[in-house]
Amino acid sequence: MGSVSFTSMLANGCRNFSAPVALVRTLALTHVALSEHANNYKHVKVACFSRSSKKRTTFACESLKQDVTQPTAVSSVNGYPEYARLLPCPSHNGPPRVEHLVVSEGGPALEYICKTLDLPPQFVADLIHFGAVYYALVCPKPPPTATPEQMRVFKEVTAPSVLKNRASIKGKTVREAQKTFRITQADEFVEAGTYLRVHVHPKRFPRCYEIDWKSRIIAVSEEFVVLDKPAGTTVGGTTDNIEESCATFATRALGLTTPLNTTHQIDNCTEGCVVLARTKEYCSVFHGKIREKKVKKVYLALAAAPVPTGIITHYMRPINVAPRLISEGNHYFPQAFGEMIHLDRLFCGMQISLKGGVSVNLRSWNARRFPGQMLSLKKYCVEDCGWPSKYYAYECKINLLTGRTHQVRAQLAACGAPIVGDSMYMPAAVAEMESPGLNPFGQYKKHYTTENDKETAVAGWIARHGKEPNVAIGLQACQISWDDGKHTFEARAPWWRCQ
Repeated sequence: MGSVSFTSMLANGCRNFSAPVALVRTLALTHVALSEHANNYKHVKVACFSRSSKKRTTFACESLKQDVTQPTAVSSVNGYPEYARLLPCPSHNGPPRVEHLVVSEGGPALEYICKTLDLPPQFVADLIHFGAVYYALVCPKPPPTATPEQMRVFKEVTAPSVLKNRASIKGKTVREAQKTFRITQADEFVEAGTYLRVHVHPKRFPRCYEIDWKSRIIAVSEEFVVLDKPAGTTVGGTTDNIEESCATFATRALGLTTPLNTTHQIDNCTEGCVVLARTKEYCSVFHGKIREKKVKKVYLALAAAPVPTGIITHYMRPINVAPRLISEGNHYFPQAFGEMIHLDRLFCGMQISLKGGVSVNLRSWNARRFPGQMLSLKKYCVEDCGWPSKYYAYECKINLLTGRTHQVRAQLAACGAPIVGDSMYMPAAVAEMESPGLNPFGQYKKHYTTENDKETAVAGWIARHGKEPNVAIGLQACQISWDDGKHTFEARAPWWRCQ
């Protein structure tokens, strides 16, 4: 393994994940000026059905207080915080709070939500602007944890005798009428019986306000924009937040009047090249190129152990939930997708020396091997995750031959070389190192006599995985190309090569 030279690590254009203290997280909304401070959120994940503004029932309520630096004013009426605005953006996400309502009296969506949930109009207007409010013409079936009262309300509003009198659902099946859509206008009318889902605490992305977005633009054409996506951001938004996204902020940075469209995704914790379409037509064109395998992606990964060169093939469980479980053979997942990555012999295994230390600030460049400024990975918001070797990491270049969610992360972890900072897959990889038979799909898997034993082992293996990383991991989409290289773009140096 050859060592990476210190000069190569001081590449131009490197950046720091830590924002200056003077930066204020303020969203440049074009339609409203924001001057109030949003309260930090305290409290609960809640789901309720309500047909009355005076009485609400909840599915589940667990009091979880967020670690905050400022006191939160709490309403004496219902125990929730007193909400003001969604901005400025809090530095940390609090526990989610999702409210499920059934409209008892028709009227504007904003007015009904304000009255039912006791929220201020400006706050609800912000939620609608963020894309955090949904509706369906007919209420979906409550979960098994619903109380008898909640089930009674559901049956009452979905009774055939009630539904047949609603003109808005004529010609639709119940399943079609239960499909949810975002509410985009505060004055949008919702009729009695309409289902509303309100994400009162949408997931936030404070990194969006710390980025010089113009400096992240790689290329602009009539059809597309190529962006060097920062870690800790989402490409096109989340279920409850389409405002704090790369597409939105890149649109503003370029002064475009038409919003950019997402053509593909990379994980929030991954940095690097993404392509945003300037028109819906080119968005469809690019999707077609992806389906026809005309789009090529190359990744740089910083692994916790050496990675073998060549083509690595695994089979992924065809269930669209994280963590992604993979196996070397497809007999464990009969309908699994074969996942392949090719590790380039020229770049794989370039050794980067790191100095050990305490767990919260344990990795810095080894001055003996790389004389120069000491670098702390805490500065880049990279988590420890139980990394067993604190002294070395290994960079490899990966040609992605197939493209699945978490593919590179899951495959390298299965090779015993999890990505640095990957708090989801590294804990499981470390556990398998300590107990080789722990992974029911691993090389030293046990033989299970019954399906129940195997299911128990699988559940235990899933529990060994951790949470999704907060900001950065050692993974960068360093290059993207399509049309046989006619269009080829590269990102700047990854964070681990930065000064």
